[in-house]
Amino acid sequence: MAWFVLIISGMLEAVWATALSRSEGFTRLWPSVIFGVALILSMGGLAYALRSLPVGTAYAIWVGIGAALTVIYAMATGAETFSVVKVLLILGIVACVVGLKLAH
Repeated sequence: MAWFVLIISGMLEAVWATALSRSEGFTRLWPSVIFGVALILSMGGLAYALRSLPVGTAYAIWVGIGAALTVIYAMATGAETFSVVKVLLILGIVACVVGLKLAH
């Protein structure tokens, strides 16, 4: 259960990071609200997962999922330019996250 919660929390990290960008310094209401809710749920899920997973592994996986999904979403929406190098580097992050899970 902790792994499932950790993965969902990593996905929520991408949500709050994207919402933070769209909030324009907390001047836009709905992106700011989405940021706050996603941040609380993401941190709460990470805290729950840390009750049974090692902090180094769990944190690295949480950040890796969040970072990879944030960049993928930004490229898909045109907020960031697409490049093969970026895709290969994201795949490297994903490979490292899977490796950490398998090594646990």
